Amino acid sequence: MTSEAARLRTMWQIGLLTAGFLILVAISAASLYLGHRARTDSLWVTHTIEVEGQIGIVQLQLQRAESALRGFLLTQDKSYRSDFEQAEALITPSISRLRELTQDNPVEQSNIATLEKLVKQRLQFFHTVIPEIDSGRIDQARTALMKSSQGDEMSHLLDVARDMRAEENRLFELRTDAADRSQSLNVMVTIIGSGFIILFAVLSILLLRTSARARNDAEARLRDINLNLESTVDERTGDLREANQEIQRFAYIVSHDLRSPLVNIMGFTSELEELRGDIFNRIARYSRAAAGAPPQAVSEGGADELVLAPEDHKLSEDFSEALGFIKSSIGKMDRLISAILKLTREGRREFNPVHVDMRALIQEIANSMTHQTTEAQAQINIDPLPNLVSDRLALEQIFSNLIENALKYLRNDVPGEISIRGRTKLGFVVYDVIDNGRGIDPNDHDRIFDLFRRAGMQDKPGQGIGLAHVRALVRRLGGSITVSSELDKGSTFTIALPAQWNLSRQGKSYG
Repeated sequence: MTSEAARLRTMWQIGLLTAGFLILVAISAASLYLGHRARTDSLWVTHTIEVEGQIGIVQLQLQRAESALRGFLLTQDKSYRSDFEQAEALITPSISRLRELTQDNPVEQSNIATLEKLVKQRLQFFHTVIPEIDSGRIDQARTALMKSSQGDEMSHLLDVARDMRAEENRLFELRTDAADRSQSLNVMVTIIGSGFIILFAVLSILLLRTSARARNDAEARLRDINLNLESTVDERTGDLREANQEIQRFAYIVSHDLRSPLVNIMGFTSELEELRGDIFNRIARYSRAAAGAPPQAVSEGGADELVLAPEDHKLSEDFSEALGFIKSSIGKMDRLISAILKLTREGRREFNPVHVDMRALIQEIANSMTHQTTEAQAQINIDPLPNLVSDRLALEQIFSNLIENALKYLRNDVPGEISIRGRTKLGFVVYDVIDNGRGIDPNDHDRIFDLFRRAGMQDKPGQGIGLAHVRALVRRLGGSITVSSELDKGSTFTIALPAQWNLSRQGKSYG
């Protein structure tokens, strides 16, 4: 398949997936909306039925009260009077519930106000009949009750109840039609969406089959290309290992051989320093002889040194200063060569994984630095730390360097505080070395791990190999080290190491 055909197929796949996604989103949104609308309409239908039921409850309670009163009138049985009182007590809450259910409908609210007024009037009338029955005037009570049942008040109450039912029936029909429409639309959207989904599924299957054939062809070609890949990788790995060992040997030889000329330079510099006095004494004698004056001894210093002319004295000082620079540079170069040799030897050392009690190890390091800690007026806090299986000597070197650096670069204006914390995460143990010292500029976070590179004010002794050594050891242990720091806000060095280290997890050595 040509690249143009592959590109077109990819564009079709992307377009198809995008269109399918957009349609699915639209269908889902429409289904959610219509489903919510259908549920809302169904709830309104249910609400209408509940209102009608509550109207019936009010009427039933009123009828129950009137029936109990009639029973009391006919039998003078006190139990009927109790039934009347119970029914009366339920009428007011029933009307309140009816008002609550119809608060969205002004028409029904007006009807309920009229209904409540008529019900109260009816109950007040019942209370005028009860004393008549209690006093034995049964005929008068019966006559009054019959007249009230045939009067305009009772007819008006029934009319109000009918009006309320008629309003609810009207709402019931409207809300039922709305619920049916919502349900029908929801079904229609679902059917249309299902059709689109089926269509896109068929197109996707066709494209997938085409892609599968192309992928199978590519895999066949890849198998042919990578037939000898494993042997090639092994060969190149061997070459890299041999090159790495050669680099280590080269670094060792270069560092070792550099010491010979360095010793010669140091020796000749010492001889020059010894000859300086003799050279400038002779210059002083020749200058005095040329001027016809006897030599004059120096009032300070050695007895064999003579007074020099001003220009010769300046030359003597420049000579001494130059020798001092040479000796200082020789000393620095000697320290750098020693650092290279140390790194080379460390890169060749075989690690020995053992179980390490990390809290005890850090405590030993802290105890060995008690003098520096006291001088810096600092405090080292060690939290409970997870243990691990690794090379103990490498761990000692890593944390000794980090804690020593933390002590070295504390601020003078605040009490020093260094904390070591640890935790486990996905088969690794993570340790944090935290201090409240000078901090490191974010622009220098990477360079501080480079060999012979230092950051910030150079007012402390060092050759710039500590953190490079630490990073190299951490990498050989199969881990990583990062720093988080800002100026004047302290630093946090985070070391992540495998909880169970072995030779198969060893990282790159260095030289």
